[in-house]
Amino acid sequence: MGEIVEFMSTGTFSLILTCIVIVLAIGFIVMIAKLSRLNKRYRAFMKKLGSDSNIEEDLETFMHQVEKVEKQNGEIVEYVKTLDNDLERCIQKVGIVRYNAFRDTGSNLSFSLALLDEHNNGVVLNGVYSREASNIYAKPVEKGKSSYALSDEEAEAIQKAMNSENRIKLQ
Repeated sequence: MGEIVEFMSTGTFSLILTCIVIVLAIGFIVMIAKLSRLNKRYRAFMKKLGSDSNIEEDLETFMHQVEKVEKQNGEIVEYVKTLDNDLERCIQKVGIVRYNAFRDTGSNLSFSLALLDEHNNGVVLNGVYSREASNIYAKPVEKGKSSYALSDEEAEAIQKAMNSENRIKLQ
């Protein structure tokens, strides 16, 4: 214990205490400078919000707007789901084959046209052109097949439609 009292009475102890006080004073000055910068940034931020406005009221207004947007987004999502379901039954795939139905006609004026939905349901139209008349026949298609006999051109049109790259892609 006597050694501690003796050390405290020497000039070394005073020098150590002085160094500690100087380091603490420098730290205090640095902290005051940082606090001053932070206060300036805070005041600039508050000015941007407007000097007459109440931050709590502004936040409540913004939260109300966010809730309104979230509600609208939910309604939009439901509407898009309905559109996606409706779109499944719309024509999405098309296949066409042109051909000559008779030897005496040229230019491939006859055709078979398949119009299918996402599930390969739809119709195949067959337009037969001759010099005397032009007729169009329709046959229903379910899952890529028809309950009626299909010509080679009709079957090819259905196959082209089912393999069509022009589909509407839903995500």
